[in-house]
Amino acid sequence: MTQTLEPVVSTDRTPQQRIDAWLEEFEAALSALDVGRATNAFLTDSYWRDLTAFTWNIKTVEGHEQISDMLTARLADTRPAGFATTEDATDDGDGVASAFISFETAVGRCEGHVRIRPDSDGTDRAWTLLTTMQELKDHEERRGPTRVLGAVHGSDPDTRSWAEKKADEELELGRTVQPYVLVIGGGQGGIALGARLRQLGVPSIVVDRHDRPGDQWRKRYKSLCLHDPVWYDHLPYLPFPENWPVFAPKDKIGDWLEFYTKVMEVPYWSKTTCLSADYDEEQERWTVEIDRDGERLTLHPTQLVLATGMSGKPSIPTVPGQDIFAGEQHHSSQHPGPDAYAGKKVVVIGSNNSAHDICKALVDNGVDATMVQRSSTHIVKSDSLRSIALGGLYSEEAVASGMTTKKADLTFASLPYRIMHEFQVPVYNQIREQDKEFYDRLEAAGFKLDFGDDDSGLFMKYLRRGSGYYIDVGASELIANGTIKLVQGQLDHLTETSVVLSDGTELEADVVVYATGFGSMNGWAADLMGQDVADRVGKVWGLGSDTTKDPGPWEGEQRNMWKPTQQPGLWFHGGNLHQSRHYSLYLALQLKARYEGLDTPVYGLAEVHHLS
Repeated sequence: MTQTLEPVVSTDRTPQQRIDAWLEEFEAALSALDVGRATNAFLTDSYWRDLTAFTWNIKTVEGHEQISDMLTARLADTRPAGFATTEDATDDGDGVASAFISFETAVGRCEGHVRIRPDSDGTDRAWTLLTTMQELKDHEERRGPTRVLGAVHGSDPDTRSWAEKKADEELELGRTVQPYVLVIGGGQGGIALGARLRQLGVPSIVVDRHDRPGDQWRKRYKSLCLHDPVWYDHLPYLPFPENWPVFAPKDKIGDWLEFYTKVMEVPYWSKTTCLSADYDEEQERWTVEIDRDGERLTLHPTQLVLATGMSGKPSIPTVPGQDIFAGEQHHSSQHPGPDAYAGKKVVVIGSNNSAHDICKALVDNGVDATMVQRSSTHIVKSDSLRSIALGGLYSEEAVASGMTTKKADLTFASLPYRIMHEFQVPVYNQIREQDKEFYDRLEAAGFKLDFGDDDSGLFMKYLRRGSGYYIDVGASELIANGTIKLVQGQLDHLTETSVVLSDGTELEADVVVYATGFGSMNGWAADLMGQDVADRVGKVWGLGSDTTKDPGPWEGEQRNMWKPTQQPGLWFHGGNLHQSRHYSLYLALQLKARYEGLDTPVYGLAEVHHLS
């Protein structure tokens, strides 16, 4: 018979006592396999976000019905126990108490975060719960007290040096030894995942078409810098040193990625292009044809990860006259920088991050640049973003107060996407008020501004659509004062010497830069595996928020990212440096579990609602 919680009135209890009481009752319900009792530990409007620990998925369940369904399916196998706080609980105001927690399941050691608040009867119940797998029992990384010895103390029948062993491994992998995981794409995402798989002992290869690790950054326009601050951007295992710039230049990031790849011993094949990939349903493995610097090879990985970034193939509009335009045309991803364009007129189609960066670099070098804004754009000053939006978790002040990268990541992850915008709206209201004069000047110059469909700002736009914003590091001032010319309108056609907009406006041009964004990541899957596989997987990225460029229904998590897809053996990994660091852990653990033959029943495999 299902039991109900005895009323636990919060008055006169410390946050720690309240959390301890909730954890004790929750664990008792779970141990008794009493789904109803465990579900009753949650508010009616509540959210449980699970990163691999219970669901072998990246999944959020919302409300009693979904929580009950998940527990009914997964509780008996998961066998969670040992719930405890890892540091003192805190009072978050409005009756909310929160704490970081740890626990174990049948196969793993886990951590998470919980927020509780009194229900209408005074009983503390969970509002949000985050559960994350951190390591697999008996398959832990060898680090800290369990790190490898390295030196041989005594005799060893294998007389090869470390360098000789590594050279032999490199000769064998992909030839006599097949990788269990093939990671396609060697930017920060692929490298971070490769490092985690290496530490977990999963035979893997990261392949990339560029000459060297980090070339994905080196070969972009020369003014490119990170717009996120350093505290937000650490990679796994090796944080940036304390003298690292707040905003790192692209070539410095490129060198760091190359250094990181070598130090972390990531099996990395540069100058390598994947030609095709076919999945054998019967053998449950891939056949991947590659060209490695002129050598044709066939690989047979069990798991294939597309780590080509959160953006897919470049989106370039097709308009009349592109075939007769006498000047140069290219997508922003191929823009070389301003040096070749002295004395020329450059028209940049688009008004998001790349468009602003490119226009600023052009005018800084004396080049005539015009930005064509086709739709409104969200702008946030870098300093305001750093101090107001990120400062509590990712800043020098946060570090000084005891905030670690791991705690910051867990805190960030603990906010369910369904209600995240409610936390973001006041942040951007504060920014809008603080920077009112800045925004007024931009609008006076004719720039169309927005703060997202619901005024929730940058991060929600990023999660929902991955576009439509610019973190201002100086270009906005140049628009406000007219140094960067601004025109509103839609691209209609090109002549031999100009860009013509739909209202008839004609812009003289020697160069046209299409800063028009990227398609869904499944475009790469279509090229490599065929359109049928891309359609089986469906659209990648977005939450299903039913806002601009993020059609519903509600998904609850990023579509197809870091989790199983409808195509067996196919995974997607990407995003910014923060996401590459954080979510590479959960993807690596899912792959490790399969490599070791553990049972990994996936709860809530996402349906496909959109093809691209």
